Amino acid sequence: MTETHYQGKLHHLQKELMSEYYAALTASANGSGVPAAYLLIGGNPVELLRAFDILPVFPEVNALQLAVRKQSLPFIQSAEFMGYSSDNCAYVKADIGMYFGGRETPFATIPEPSLLLCNYVGCNVYLDWFGHLAEFTGKPAFQLDIPFIRSASGKPSKEDIAYVLRQLHHLIGRCEEITGRKLDEERLREAVRLSSLTGDLWSKIKHLTKRTPAPYDAYFDSVTMMAPLYCLRGTPQGLEFFETAYAELLAKAEAGIGPLEKERFRYVIEGPPPWPHLRAFRDMFSRWDAVAVASTYSTVGGLWEFGFTHDPDHPLESIARHLLEWNLTNRNFLQRYEQIERYLEEWNANALVIHSVKSCRLFSAGQGDMREYFTKRGVPTLLVESDLEDPRYFSEAQMRNRIDAFFESIAHRPTREGASV
Repeated sequence: MTETHYQGKLHHLQKELMSEYYAALTASANGSGVPAAYLLIGGNPVELLRAFDILPVFPEVNALQLAVRKQSLPFIQSAEFMGYSSDNCAYVKADIGMYFGGRETPFATIPEPSLLLCNYVGCNVYLDWFGHLAEFTGKPAFQLDIPFIRSASGKPSKEDIAYVLRQLHHLIGRCEEITGRKLDEERLREAVRLSSLTGDLWSKIKHLTKRTPAPYDAYFDSVTMMAPLYCLRGTPQGLEFFETAYAELLAKAEAGIGPLEKERFRYVIEGPPPWPHLRAFRDMFSRWDAVAVASTYSTVGGLWEFGFTHDPDHPLESIARHLLEWNLTNRNFLQRYEQIERYLEEWNANALVIHSVKSCRLFSAGQGDMREYFTKRGVPTLLVESDLEDPRYFSEAQMRNRIDAFFESIAHRPTREGASV
């Protein structure tokens, strides 16, 4: 079988920009004087930090970078030696192990935080994680509490928005204390404007995979674009990346060029990738000419393809709405089902794959019910399990057998109306 090559112009641009981002983190760690704040991907108010020139540091991104480079296990084992359980979130263990290992990684020296900003969205492990970091570092912590959506409409109430806005004003005060200067509202609006333009381009990119063939894989190629989306959002460099990405991918779509020589299966995938074995996992799908046309994981930081956009005329309110409503991690299961159903229909997919994460029980707990829900509706659905960070939970032979059997079964069954095999 001919080897498939995935690295292209966008991959190299992403590496260049992310190298610059990590160089800034290393400079901060080495005493550049630029403060850093740790925060989480789900939603997140990074635009506020941009307005104060505070560097955003994402422990989740650092952990996955370690896993992709196959460097995570020693840090995980170090945290387990400290007393963390084997079934604790592997992101947490990799990050804690890395912190006590001197914050040295193959890609950067991670700076000490000036602020631990726990934007709690959907995962109670976040609270313990950042609570532990506050204890270990002795640095100030700020918990940004985001209520779950409780209304039948799936929309936040006025009270929810007001509650988050009050917290954002308190956060501004904390940032003013750290930096010694008042909020520049024009800089905040500019950061939100850049995020708005970036999000709109990302939405257009996500909609390109409605075409046949899809011009890129909306799971394995999306992860290349997600790093700039989160780490560089609200900056000119982030906008430049997505202008380049959209132009390149639109040209591929117009030319009918896909990531594989042939597109036989179009599937939707739920759950994050097994980062330590990302290439092997991808090849298990590519060998079946299967392309992901949509993924829920690519919406953990925002649901731009469903209509969200930041509003520079109402910057704080749009940040609040992003945190509350427009990200996967603050959605209930019925909303997640609806999201997947839209992908299956509007993106013309004929299968669903669920990758369940062993060390993330809060997010994965209902995925067995999810499999049953879609199977009963006639959607071929496969559930596989490994881990997003811990390489010990990935069995390549077993995973390959499961995926091969799944696509073999689809190949011998009638397709859903409107879908192509």
